[in-house]
Amino acid sequence: MPATRNETDSLGPIEVPTEALYGAQTTRAIANFPISGLKASPFLIRALAMIKQAAAEANQSLGLITEEQGSAIRQAAQEIVEGQHHDHFAVDVFQAGAGVSLHMNTNEVIANRAGQILGEPLGTYKKTHPNDHVNYGQSTNDVFPTAMRLSALLALEELYPVLNDLAASLQTKAEEFADILKSGRTHMQDATPITLGQEFAAYSVAIRKAAQNIGAQAESLKELGLGGTAVGTGLNTHPDYRARAVANLSRISGLDLRPAEDLRYAMQSNACMADVSAALRTLALELIRISNDLRLLSSGPNTGLNEIHLPSLQPGSSIMPGKVNPVIAELTAMVAFQVIGNDTATAFAVQAGQLELNVMMPAMAHNTLQSITILANTLRELDHHCIRGITANRGRTVHYAASTVALATALNPYIGYAKAAALVKESIATGRTIVDLARAQHLLTEDQIAEILDPKNMTEPHRHEKPPSA
Repeated sequence: MPATRNETDSLGPIEVPTEALYGAQTTRAIANFPISGLKASPFLIRALAMIKQAAAEANQSLGLITEEQGSAIRQAAQEIVEGQHHDHFAVDVFQAGAGVSLHMNTNEVIANRAGQILGEPLGTYKKTHPNDHVNYGQSTNDVFPTAMRLSALLALEELYPVLNDLAASLQTKAEEFADILKSGRTHMQDATPITLGQEFAAYSVAIRKAAQNIGAQAESLKELGLGGTAVGTGLNTHPDYRARAVANLSRISGLDLRPAEDLRYAMQSNACMADVSAALRTLALELIRISNDLRLLSSGPNTGLNEIHLPSLQPGSSIMPGKVNPVIAELTAMVAFQVIGNDTATAFAVQAGQLELNVMMPAMAHNTLQSITILANTLRELDHHCIRGITANRGRTVHYAASTVALATALNPYIGYAKAAALVKESIATGRTIVDLARAQHLLTEDQIAEILDPKNMTEPHRHEKPPSA
């Protein structure tokens, strides 16, 4: 067979690979945009195919395309939703503005596959045409914003369970470590005692709240401008198309989608993408903080804090024998940095719209979907290969809990801040503990020392009665 087939578009003839499901416009885009080597996210491809399914069903029900055309288009689109033919979506993620290239890539793949189903050779387009049938009543300007929102919603459906599992694993560790005393630290200096369980419980809450924030911001993605066509006026659509297409898309995707309040707004503004991207950035910031804590708490083993042990996954040095590094915590931080960078790019793209359309949507879609994907993959690893395997070094934590000079804080109501501060200075100078000094200086009775300077009592609200004045 010949290596190419000849197709013609509005710019003239062009050679297309013989077996390609895409056509002339995709071939031009491949040649025009050899930028990153990155191709569209599977979530975006699936979202575009779902939209074509929903549109074909609506147009067929309104008598705008034939039953034969509608059935073939829906079947071809369903195959793509199920993961087939994705290798024919060949346009770089950095492409023509507004996503025209990827949209036409979709139209051509579905038209050619539908033609195959109806017995047509590839590139014929007589029974199912990319523009006249697959794209009937549609424009890139309403399809791509819809696909971008829908794809983010689909991707988030895979992130939420990972976040829930991670929060649950952190809470499990909080319960496991509930009775392990340790020194708190503020400003990287000794602070009053806390339990290791309390630290991990706070990490769990941070992840849970970040997940709730993402979910709340994602609600605005469900408002779709499908049916707005070129500038949000609905030109070339049937009056009932918009409602039917969105209802069909809700059913096909399994998501609670709704028509936008104003189609012009849905086309001009992509604030919803900025909101979701910012929520992902907030999660990333929390992950950097937590991963840094894990690295600090496990630092050592002999010259660091060494209060927890992270699972050993691989040798950590090409020159230092026996060295093991906190690789998953390091990975988590690096991925979070990328998410923050993606959010910055998305923010710039969101503000770059002019008048009736923001043409920077391919950048928004790529960055947001990449953030969701790498977060889901990374946090699954963090949960399974790090958090669940953490153990505590009880001897080290108890030693630090008893040694922290911040134990003197509990003496403030009894001897005053100034005397307590003097004890701290003497403890640092002599190496003696706060308890030893309080006993040696007869500042408290033994019963008071046992009660007031018990680190366990300092980790929960505890009522102490101030002794009567001498």
